[in-house]
Amino acid sequence: MNKEIVATTHAPQAIGPYSQAVKTGLMVFTSGQIGLDPATGELVGPDFEAQVRQSFKNLAAVAQGAGGSLADAVKFTLFLTDLAQFAKVNAIMGEVVPQPYPARSTVGVASLPNGALFEVEAVLVIGGR
Repeated sequence: MNKEIVATTHAPQAIGPYSQAVKTGLMVFTSGQIGLDPATGELVGPDFEAQVRQSFKNLAAVAQGAGGSLADAVKFTLFLTDLAQFAKVNAIMGEVVPQPYPARSTVGVASLPNGALFEVEAVLVIGGR
């Protein structure tokens, strides 16, 4: 199998032994993105909506680094520390992800790295249209 490691300075660097994304053929598997500012490596703040927006911005940067965009996503997995915030995520996702929307799973979790409130990962298919 031919694996290409995707790395971009426009998204936070990995904070552990993993890659921002791995591309194999037309498929890209991203690591989870939280609301870290790529310039500082710090969360954008305690505000849930700001963290969600930054997470999707980071994910979009990784997708672009792989040669695609969020429009190429076929599956998102969302992680929320508070499922009561689900409607806010839906509203933001509706703004930043073009239709037709990909498949999606949402998981409630006890905690996330760096005290984040939200995390998103994706599977993309780039090319082959």
